[in-house]
Amino acid sequence: MNFEFILFQISVWAFPVLLAITLHEAAHGWSAWRLGDDTAYRLGRVTFNPIRHIDPFGTVLLPVMLLFLSGGSMMFGFAKPVPVNFWRLRDPRRDMVLVAIAGPATNIALAVIAAAGFHIVPMLDGAVQEWVARNLSAAIWINLILCIFNMLPIPPLDGGRVAVGLLPRSLAAPLARLERGGILIILGALFLLPMIGNQIGVQLNVFWWLIGGPAQALSDFLLQLVGVA
Repeated sequence: MNFEFILFQISVWAFPVLLAITLHEAAHGWSAWRLGDDTAYRLGRVTFNPIRHIDPFGTVLLPVMLLFLSGGSMMFGFAKPVPVNFWRLRDPRRDMVLVAIAGPATNIALAVIAAAGFHIVPMLDGAVQEWVARNLSAAIWINLILCIFNMLPIPPLDGGRVAVGLLPRSLAAPLARLERGGILIILGALFLLPMIGNQIGVQLNVFWWLIGGPAQALSDFLLQLVGVA
């Protein structure tokens, strides 16, 4: 195992990950606060301080473990969810959608900024140029992955809450009941299915189908949009 390579990977991914999750969660808290629920604000979660959003296992231990176990090729993690009392929002069904979409929308904005940042890479030299380019690539990738993953229409992800807010009540109610078990369904589909597929010789990489492929296509589009591809 090449520890120098893994340490380099951590240095490349750490800042983009912290920035992506911090602004994602702060956007949820800020939008809820502006729409009538000050729960996150009172708990100090409407902040750019990453410490307020870090989950020791999901933000630190799990990504590092995956980086080491995969030889530096895979990382996944999560932050502490921002608490939102949807019934305190001025228009709960409408505002739930706005609060939920604020996080992924912020990640799209960060990905666009990172893509535009490639314009400064030719001005740099040597190792600094490579390190900055890798950071910008990581920032694009992690923000798009975070956005697309969170927009899967399964509670408690943001996309699930958007779906609950937009669907007729007859469909929204049963979907909302997936809140507690939804994350287990998602993690099982993303991690257990590929493991089972490897054992039986069938490609079951749901992560790439649902998230990786769309993120790659969107990354290519953003780079073309800002004129660096």
